[in-house]
Amino acid sequence: MGTAMAGQRWARVRPALAVDRPDADVGVERLFRAHRLAMVRLARLLVDDRETAEDVAQEAFAALHRRWPSLRSDEAALGYLRTSVVNGSRSVLRRRRTVRSNPQPAADTMTAEPADGRLLLAEEHRDVLAALRRLPDRQREVIVLRYWAELPEAQIAADLGISLGAVKSSASRGRDAIAAALTAEQRGQR
Repeated sequence: MGTAMAGQRWARVRPALAVDRPDADVGVERLFRAHRLAMVRLARLLVDDRETAEDVAQEAFAALHRRWPSLRSDEAALGYLRTSVVNGSRSVLRRRRTVRSNPQPAADTMTAEPADGRLLLAEEHRDVLAALRRLPDRQREVIVLRYWAELPEAQIAADLGISLGAVKSSASRGRDAIAAALTAEQRGQR
């Protein structure tokens, strides 16, 4: 297809997109106001970094805006948004693993957890989050969506593109691993 033909096609499509954009702007803004913090929390539990979590959530809302015309309802949009956050978090974790497997000489800098993070989390909560971080990705995703986002198992299966049985087994294994880690932590403190 020549560029002239593609340009003509775009000229016909662009006005239709312009008409759809106000609906997308309003709809995405409404969902942003209602669900931004939940999406940042979801990403934070998956990537364990506030700034990165905010970036992941922002990218998910941008993707939602682009995809808005094809989504039929707020429920579909919210499912798309959660899936985007989980997938964005997976990408971040993959990049981190790649960087860790190919380490570069580091600058002589110190990094510290933000003071507000240390102060806000009770010790038990920190222990649970530490155990959560050690879970395999799929188990961590299922645990976060099930117990922090409080989604039903069927919705988690749809959002992650896995079977209901896989959700149940991942949740069970994740809970068992967290319980074992917390028990070991308690024994180590005595």
